[in-house]
Amino acid sequence: MENIVETEKILETGSPKPAKARPTAFDWLVAAFLVLVLLITFIPLWYVVVVSLTPLELTKSSGYNLFLLPNQWSFEAYAQLLSQNTFLRALLNSIILTVSGVAVNMVLTTLTAYGLIFKDMPGRNLFLTLMLFTFLFNTGLIPTYLLVKNLNLLDNYLAIILPTAISVYNMLVMKAFFQNIPSSLRESAIVDGANELQVLWHIILPLSKPILLTIGLFYAVTHWNDFFNPILYLSNSDLMPLPVLLRNILLSTNMNDVVENNSLFSAPQDALKMAAVILTTLPMLVIYPWIQRYFTKGVLLGSVKE
Repeated sequence: MENIVETEKILETGSPKPAKARPTAFDWLVAAFLVLVLLITFIPLWYVVVVSLTPLELTKSSGYNLFLLPNQWSFEAYAQLLSQNTFLRALLNSIILTVSGVAVNMVLTTLTAYGLIFKDMPGRNLFLTLMLFTFLFNTGLIPTYLLVKNLNLLDNYLAIILPTAISVYNMLVMKAFFQNIPSSLRESAIVDGANELQVLWHIILPLSKPILLTIGLFYAVTHWNDFFNPILYLSNSDLMPLPVLLRNILLSTNMNDVVENNSLFSAPQDALKMAAVILTTLPMLVIYPWIQRYFTKGVLLGSVKE
């Protein structure tokens, strides 16, 4: 009788909800470990923020306090950095280098990945073999520098963009994503009279938003954070991007060595350095949350397969 009554209640209210499993000791251990990792990564970042916002008077009286109160914050270091033409010029150089670099990367990577999805393309296996060879074996720094020099690309942003125009790994991920799109869509468009570029532009790319944003962010972060290649290929200080200026600021003992001479800085030296760190990382920190939701879908659907 009790079973009949229980069955009637289930039919009236719907299927019974499964009972929630209680956290086990292992779950609590994993949670504690993740909290520890969060603190290890957050405390240094918070320290950088605190130092950049500490006014000079508080620094002289009590030093730096990790539990800085809001009424003790000072944005003087940020204002003084943003008023320097050297900093603004480096920021503009980074924007130009990143935007132009990502544009070249995405066009070449997309066209290469789309062309390699056709197994009947002549020379496809040879192209893949050559690309995988460059992925496994690097040519080295000296041959690359000599090639760039012989092409007369020194003191030119093309010296930074062209050698890294295509990432083989990103290309393979994008190729695998394109292969997951049903081929019937392309075949229907071809029957309707579309050519391959029209198929790519009107069908493939609109369906590939996750992988395009994911790969695009990978390229953008690489260009934005790159300081070694600009130091290697650029000797003109007016072309130096923001990471190079940040490196010089962190290594300098006097801010006048890296910005306009005879500039008067009332903010602490350490605050100026930490403010430069925050201003350099801020653009990527702002962009990342907008694209993060596409990471899992883009990378998983673009898992390498043949």
